[in-house]
Amino acid sequence: MTSVPLDTANRPSTDEIATAVAAGNIPTLLAVLVEMTGDRRWLIDRYRPTRSRGMDDNATGGLPADVQDEIRRAVVDALEDWYDRGAPPRRPVDDELVATLMNFTAGEDVPAEFGPMMAEIVRGDLREKHLQRVPDELSTAITALVIGAGVAGMLISTQLAEAGIEHTVLEKNDEVGGSWYENHYPGAGVDTPSYLYSISSFDHDWSTHFGKRDEVQGYLQAFADHHRVRDRIRFGTEVVSAAYDPATQHWNVHVRDRDGREHTLTSRILISAVGILNRPKLPDLPGMDTFTGPLFHSAAWPEHLDEPGALTGKRVAIVGSGASAMQIGPAIADEVGSLTVFQRSPQWIAPNDDYFAPVGDRVHWLMNNVPGYREWYRARLSWIFNDKVHPTLQIDPDWPEPTASINAVNHGHREFYLRYMRSELGDREDLIELSTPDYPPFGKRMLLDNGWFRMLRRPNVSLVPRGVREVTPTGLIDSDGTAHEFDIIVFATGFHSDRYLYPMDIVGRSGKTTVEAWGDHDAYAYLGITAPDFPNLFILTGPNTALGHGGSFISILEYQVRYVCDAIRQMIDHRLGALEVRRDVTDAYNEAVDAQHARMVWTHPAMTNWYRNDDGRVVAVLPWRIVDYWSRTRRLDLSDFHTEPLTTVKA
Repeated sequence: MTSVPLDTANRPSTDEIATAVAAGNIPTLLAVLVEMTGDRRWLIDRYRPTRSRGMDDNATGGLPADVQDEIRRAVVDALEDWYDRGAPPRRPVDDELVATLMNFTAGEDVPAEFGPMMAEIVRGDLREKHLQRVPDELSTAITALVIGAGVAGMLISTQLAEAGIEHTVLEKNDEVGGSWYENHYPGAGVDTPSYLYSISSFDHDWSTHFGKRDEVQGYLQAFADHHRVRDRIRFGTEVVSAAYDPATQHWNVHVRDRDGREHTLTSRILISAVGILNRPKLPDLPGMDTFTGPLFHSAAWPEHLDEPGALTGKRVAIVGSGASAMQIGPAIADEVGSLTVFQRSPQWIAPNDDYFAPVGDRVHWLMNNVPGYREWYRARLSWIFNDKVHPTLQIDPDWPEPTASINAVNHGHREFYLRYMRSELGDREDLIELSTPDYPPFGKRMLLDNGWFRMLRRPNVSLVPRGVREVTPTGLIDSDGTAHEFDIIVFATGFHSDRYLYPMDIVGRSGKTTVEAWGDHDAYAYLGITAPDFPNLFILTGPNTALGHGGSFISILEYQVRYVCDAIRQMIDHRLGALEVRRDVTDAYNEAVDAQHARMVWTHPAMTNWYRNDDGRVVAVLPWRIVDYWSRTRRLDLSDFHTEPLTTVKA
């Protein structure tokens, strides 16, 4: 249980406390109030938040002004009493209390099964160490190599370091951050609330409700500083291949540094933390090397284009209309001379009033000084943005609509998003027609409106509802054969999301590579973390673990890291030299994955998405609710694995 340190020398006045509390989220304050006082009289209908007035996640909970003020006054009184008592530790909160408060404050039914996961958030359990100190006699026997220094790589490195496990992180870039380091294009940011898209054990005063790239990257760098992660990283080092040696129970990992020098490193455990959105995917178009101006993938935005005036008056093309294109377009539209977006398929776009909204110092004070406020607020966000929509993504076999929607609720979503689009585009019937998807909502990752529709209405912006056929020295030729001239071409065409561990050559026990075992675009793994024939290999951000229905992927990574740590703990406790998941366990799991996906929107024939491979199998996203994945990854069941005793132990 976390607590807030008391600064008795700077105790705030009642007015200062009240000023901060006035900025608080009422449903969150209610939960804090019940926890601080233990008084359940607040759990009556008078104080129950509601969404019946059409409000979403807002500060008021839909309650009348006088009721809000009553709650705020009670929180101020509770905080003053807390200061008077010397800021004792937070009251214990059990699963039942958390489930009760979540159900009450959400303004809608929250199933009790979510209680344990939400309680973990509220208690701050993921702030704890997952591994005990490795015994001295195993200090050289249990070693690890981690590939990648993004969020996943840093999370696992921190746990390994605290346990005293010798390891090295191999990072191809010159700094930590992974995709956040690489993707610095204009407008880059997250589509998950900042206080949810953050590491449970590392707090930050976010400046906006949805973090923008520079702040996210700075946050990750600060995490690296705090945990001295860079001391364990070899920067400018790329993994070329790795091969498992059954005789030694070790991985031999072939790496190449930035100067082209090659080395072989050895470790018992190999952990891939390379992610799936880190290898840009450029189309193979004729003439790609003939364009005379800057031509690049969005993930390789040239630094010189960030200089003041670099885009002024330029004719810019963006090929693609997904998440990256949607962030870039509005960020540069008022600077460029003209902007042309080549759109093969329109996207579903949701309204969000908080996308650019500042958080403010008063909320920062609440997060840092009110016991439990940060945790209860995160739990609330977790419910709203994680699994709430998941039941609506199931295909109703009796639903008569063949393409537009998959069930009655999904059709309601469609109508809501269409109303919003029409309200933004107004009398531009041409844009409304071009921007209306012909597939169900959530068939692709939902996007948040950051000014995209308003951008389309600008006189210097054009939307071409076609793909690109060819690149010329002066521009592009679209799929209809129309030529367009540009000064700058940006390909916002995504990543190799169906090629796991690409382009590394990973060889397992049998001598087969992952490509030979899986196919080039058809990866599978147990829980997305470990695969048969590849002992002691753990994959963070593995197949079928990305999020298609919403939520924070950092949460998924934290669950995966805990699972991997439990695997290592059991290797230590049982003196195991090799841990390899059983094939029957893996096959059964992936049969269940495929069966679940077959009933969901992502396999709907009305559209394509980056979640599926060319054969139509969903390889990228999780079919389960996040709470289901949380439950499956809490502990490693050793009976799911073949094991071997250690063959090499320090004497």
